[in-house]
Amino acid sequence: MTKAHQGRVALVTGGAGQLGRHVVDRLLRESHHLHVPIFDERERAELQEFLGPRSDRVRFHANGDLTDPKVVSALFETVREEEGRHAEILLNLAGGFAMAPIEETDPDTWTKLWQMNATTAFLSSRAAFPGMKEGRWGRIVNVSAFPALDRGQEGLSAYGAAKAAVLNLTQTLFREGVAHGITVNAVLPSIIDTAPNREAMPDADTSTWIHPREIGAVIAFLVSEDAGTVNGAAVPLTLG
Repeated sequence: MTKAHQGRVALVTGGAGQLGRHVVDRLLRESHHLHVPIFDERERAELQEFLGPRSDRVRFHANGDLTDPKVVSALFETVREEEGRHAEILLNLAGGFAMAPIEETDPDTWTKLWQMNATTAFLSSRAAFPGMKEGRWGRIVNVSAFPALDRGQEGLSAYGAAKAAVLNLTQTLFREGVAHGITVNAVLPSIIDTAPNREAMPDADTSTWIHPREIGAVIAFLVSEDAGTVNGAAVPLTLG
């Protein structure tokens, strides 16, 4: 039986989040071996409740501070030890959001959003690349944001800059990985239809929001065997 039929080893950062849980669910249905770093037991419990019995197939990793290079390196080494092979799929879903005019955006917010969005993707990709090169196969999908394709959006100085960095990182890593069988792509959703977003924007028109399941379907294709020629792509996900 080939690895393709056995399922690949997949590490999903942010896998317990509003988007991540739908992505994890979809990849479990594709028979991949899922690893999810978590910050605390609350995240574990929420994901287990969402997945139901399928949660038994997810390996959880505590101390999920993905802004710490030592933690990230140890995480990938643990995955290798547990699976007997390196992580073959990396989904960089970890991130954060804040919105405010520039004069109300303090330096701590700038640093925090940069760390949560760009640094986590950089460190995890950096740790994943050697194993993927060795195996001559790899799939990395980053989550940027639809405003990163635009010429900026008011109130998103910190968030927009961080997500633009994620997009540039994607295109750089595509060039570094293409000769080694590694694809690196990014999805750029508009507003994601989650309970927290609906609570934060109760008067918004949600008809153009993207459901996490739809994003999960796109990501599942990008990490599939059939997507080997999709590389360096910035995939906008929007209904309007």
